[in-house]
Amino acid sequence: MRFGIWFPRLRLTIVGVVLLAQVYLFVRIRRAILSSHRSDRFKVGAVRLVGLVMALVFATNVYLLFRQIPWVDPPLAAQVGLLYPVAIWNIGSAFSALLLLLARLAGGLTRLVVPRPRVRAARNGSVPVDPGRRRFLRAGVGAVAATPVLFSGYGAAYAGRAYDVERFSLPFGRSLRVVQLTDIHAGIYMTRDDMRRYAAQVIALQPDLFVLTGDFISNSMVCLPGCVEEMARVRARYGTFATLGNHEHVWGNAGEVEAEFRRGGIPLLTNAHTVIRTTEGPFAVAGIDDLQWGRPDLNAALRGLDPAMPTLLLSHRPEIFPAAAARGIPLTLSGHYHGGQIKLSLPGGDLSLAHLRSPYPEGLYRIDDSHLYVSRGIGTTFTPVRLNARPEVTVFELT
Repeated sequence: MRFGIWFPRLRLTIVGVVLLAQVYLFVRIRRAILSSHRSDRFKVGAVRLVGLVMALVFATNVYLLFRQIPWVDPPLAAQVGLLYPVAIWNIGSAFSALLLLLARLAGGLTRLVVPRPRVRAARNGSVPVDPGRRRFLRAGVGAVAATPVLFSGYGAAYAGRAYDVERFSLPFGRSLRVVQLTDIHAGIYMTRDDMRRYAAQVIALQPDLFVLTGDFISNSMVCLPGCVEEMARVRARYGTFATLGNHEHVWGNAGEVEAEFRRGGIPLLTNAHTVIRTTEGPFAVAGIDDLQWGRPDLNAALRGLDPAMPTLLLSHRPEIFPAAAARGIPLTLSGHYHGGQIKLSLPGGDLSLAHLRSPYPEGLYRIDDSHLYVSRGIGTTFTPVRLNARPEVTVFELT
């Protein structure tokens, strides 16, 4: 396992944001507790308990984010009682803190711009307090704070598991049905039962060709054998082919990954290709190493191929597309970005970390006669939450 600059930096940034969110929420909760009408002893105990629980949850999330977790198929009790609540709270609380902060800033700005109405004071000189109004405002603040956590729970419990089957018809020069899975991320949030369910869906689609475009593991190699075994259950007419993703380099070992795929009977195309014969003529399937963490070599992957032969290129990251189009490759299949995983759909377009980082975050793209498809994948990273970016199994009817 090796770490470069970008990968830990991104994770450290996420941890830093979540930490600031925890501190801000704790300050708000502490203020609310201390302003209650309970006894001083109760207030001190409640503040300490809240601080301890928040610290433990944050520490657990950091541990899950930075350490290899060799826990294959955690039981349902562990998932429901520990793993998912920790992840849901940490991602949800970050957005909760942001909403509360924005609401506070908006309130302060309103008080500066809009003059406050004059209120008649009571005989003792104090302004009367409306307890009903105060309870209403507190309830509103509580609802604002809880909404992102509820959405995160939804994103983990339903949207992260309910997948779409996306279908596309594209020109290729050969008639065949290709099914793609990508970004499986086998680990504590993608169990063997989950992978078996996806493999069963692929089998039901009866592909001529089954392709896997990287990131088979989340953060531990111990989950790879189960992933390979489940994917090997698919018996496509022209076989199954795979290529490496960044997680195989960052959290694993490319040589060990290749050996595991060899044992599973699945060719791993790393800067290489294979030619498949059909009644309509031959076509090629090529694959390149991860563009950032591996040693990608498109020339090596295509070496010896007739430029007129239809070629399907597998690349975990989609940024190879301009070079592939320049070589006349009719179709490139990629993943990596999970469709943003947590995405806002705004009037001006979609917004997510992926949409800010890449010109190819998800979907279908075209340059001249070449097409690129970037799948949202089926797994998750950093958090098991998906919002507005459902997992997908992709089917291509090529002609």
